Amino acid sequence: MNIPFLDNWRKRHEAERSPLVPVFDRDPEGAAELLAECELLRARAQEAGVTLDDTPRSLAALDQLPPRWREDPEELPWVGNDAGLYLGTVIVRTVRGAGWRLRPDGQPVVLLASGREINVVAAGLDWATTGTPELFQVYAESAES
Repeated sequence: MNIPFLDNWRKRHEAERSPLVPVFDRDPEGAAELLAECELLRARAQEAGVTLDDTPRSLAALDQLPPRWREDPEELPWVGNDAGLYLGTVIVRTVRGAGWRLRPDGQPVVLLASGREINVVAAGLDWATTGTPELFQVYAESAES
């Protein structure tokens, strides 16, 4: 059945989908690896002598870094996004039953075995901007769920 307005609606909504959606559909493990890259955060951590080894200990070390990225308004959101994705990576790799999930808008979130959803990117942006909540705190609360 040819319904022109429905075709237009589909095209518009497909354009709004995150580019991660097809990757998650085809290769969820590959998508998780992409989310774990966090290149800018890893570079800033390395400059400060902190190794990001995907462990909760590394989250605590990140919490102790001087927030120099706050001096650069262009870098701050990128560091925050990376911090959230790194937080999610640590949770997914260390908390039993946790996994990545894409919201309908394409936002990656972590879904815990309890059914609780954690918007790790929002937590990372808050951390980068204000220092709270601490990344390790979010991890600890997730591990308890």
